[in-house]
Parts: sequence; structure tokens; C-alpha cells
Amino acid sequence: MSVVKRKVILLVALSFAGLLVLSVLSMSSLVFGAKEASLWEVAASLNRLLLFGWPIGNYLPLPSCVDLSLDSILYYSRIPRTIVAVLIGSGLAASGAIMQAIARNPLVDPYISGVSSGAALGAALSLLTSWFTGVAQMISLPLAAFAGGLTAFTLTFLIYRASGETPLSFVLGGVIVGVAFTSLTTLLIVTSDKELHGVLFWVFGSVAYASWDNVWVLAPIIVSLTLACLLFARDLNVFLLGDEQAVQMGVNVKLFRRGMMVVAALMASSCVAFTGIIGFVGLVVPHIVRLALGSDHRLLLPLSSIFGANLLLAADIIARIAMKPIELPVGVITSFIGVPFFAYLLIRRGKRYGM
Repeated sequence: MSVVKRKVILLVALSFAGLLVLSVLSMSSLVFGAKEASLWEVAASLNRLLLFGWPIGNYLPLPSCVDLSLDSILYYSRIPRTIVAVLIGSGLAASGAIMQAIARNPLVDPYISGVSSGAALGAALSLLTSWFTGVAQMISLPLAAFAGGLTAFTLTFLIYRASGETPLSFVLGGVIVGVAFTSLTTLLIVTSDKELHGVLFWVFGSVAYASWDNVWVLAPIIVSLTLACLLFARDLNVFLLGDEQAVQMGVNVKLFRRGMMVVAALMASSCVAFTGIIGFVGLVVPHIVRLALGSDHRLLLPLSSIFGANLLLAADIIARIAMKPIELPVGVITSFIGVPFFAYLLIRRGKRYGM
């Protein structure tokens, strides 16, 4: 077995083990919450839910000493929150890897490219204008976020094309577009007569409001788009060689670039629609995986997805316990990680990318 294969197997094993441990910690964090519960009680509750589903009382006669309120909290709050964190981390990391390939620049992610800010504006419009409610809002929310995210990414790319197509122009274009869309979102929130706390918490990024409805919408989007990208992993590898090389190897550069732009924007925007702006996951994770395994997208995309899930789960756990009893937005934690990492990339690798 080659060194690369051994490294891949080790990283996959460690990442899945980490995901399992972090998921248990995330669901077991009731020990840190308002409702005191031992790890044994949490484990017993999870076991009942896995065996019988919810509501348990309809299927299983239980003694009066069994606390079904714990089962209810796990089912309605902790389990969907953990699943949503996994999906969001996976989606942001995968979309970041795709954007970095499209721009041929590892200093790009959904946050820096302006996609997150554009998606936030679209989602805020859907939330605050009350054009749709109930089930219709569950459908319109990701669509509005996708429209905003794709618009922002298109504007960033137009600035990039008009200013010489340098890596610096892409980053600066994303900053310009991101600031503009963030300002519009802030204006919309300030001029709205609705309750602001939940919206502001959402703008800063949080999985606190995760529900099973979010899971049912996000799961097919993130899973299907990630699998679709894996089908084009070879083309992404070829695309990194440059437009001329890609054309010679049979890749329709314009069509491929536009298609990948849509996929990356849809994936990132869907994440933003339900959890708000969570920055730097798409920057940090693909870069770490690239340092470990290289730029082969057949490995980069799936491992970035798993590592992204681990990172966001860990960040969410920290956000819940760092300033107990106050819960921080998870976007604050990822920013604390991402800002120094981005500064490091600029200092150490900026010159290589025309900075």
C-alpha cells in the first residue's frame, strides 16, 4: 500500500472518529445546559430514541422514574442541531473548495467572495418582508438566499474579469461586494419593524434554531450537490492547469466555470439561508486538506466535507459553553479561527498568488 493511500485511510478514520465523538458531545451537552442530566441518562435517552423513535410513550410502557422531557429535548433540539451543524460545515467546506478551484486561488471562500453576504440579503428579504409563511417560506428561503448568493458571486466575478483577472482582484472584488450586500442587509434590518434579536443572531451565524424541517431541506441539497461535484472532480483538476490546457483536454471552460459557480453558490447560499453567515470554514478546511493530500479534488472534496463537519461541530460546542450561560453565535468562533489563518495565508503565500 502506497504512502498516499495509508495517509488517506488514516485521515478518513480520524475524521469519522472525530465526527462521532463531537456528535456525542454535541448531543450530550445537556450537562452544560439548564437541564441537568448525567451522561448515562443522555446515553439511555439516545438509545430509546434510536430504538423506538418519538414519541416513545406511544410504543413503550416506561416507569415513572424515566424522564421523557430529556428525550423530547434531544429529539426536538439537540439531534437536529447536530445534524444541521454537520450539513452546514460539510456544505461550506465543499463550496469553498470549488470556489478556490474556479478562481485558482486558495484565498477564496463563500465568505470572502461575497456569496454569504448576498445570500444573507436574499434570506433577510424573505424573512422580513413576510411574502411567504409556513411551508412556502421553507421553500422560498433557500431560493431567495440562492438568488442573492449567485448575484453576489456573479458581481464578484465580473469585477475580477474587468480588473485583470488577478487573484488580488478576485479577493478585493469579493470584499467590495460583501460590504455592499452587508450594508443593504443592515439597512433592511434597521428599517424593519419586526423583532430584531433573532434576525441579528441569524446574521452573525448560528445553528441554535435548527429543526427537523431544516434537516429535510438541507440534507438532499448538500448531499446531492457534493456527489455531483465529485463526478466532475477530474475536470476540476484539469481546470487548475489553466484555460488553454483545459480546452486541449476537452473541457468546455466557459460552461464548466458557470456551472461550478452555480453549484458553489447554491450550496453556500442554502447553508446561509438556515444558519446565517458563518465565515472562514470554506477557507480553512480545504487549505488544511490540500496541505495534507494535495490538490486532487477526488480526495479534496470528500475530505473537506468531513473536516468541515468536524470543525463546525467543534465550534458550535465551544459557542455553547465558552460564555455559559450566554450562547455565542457560532460565526464568532469560526471567525476567531479564520481571521488569523487568513492573515497567515496572506503573509506566507500572498506573493505566490500575485498579492
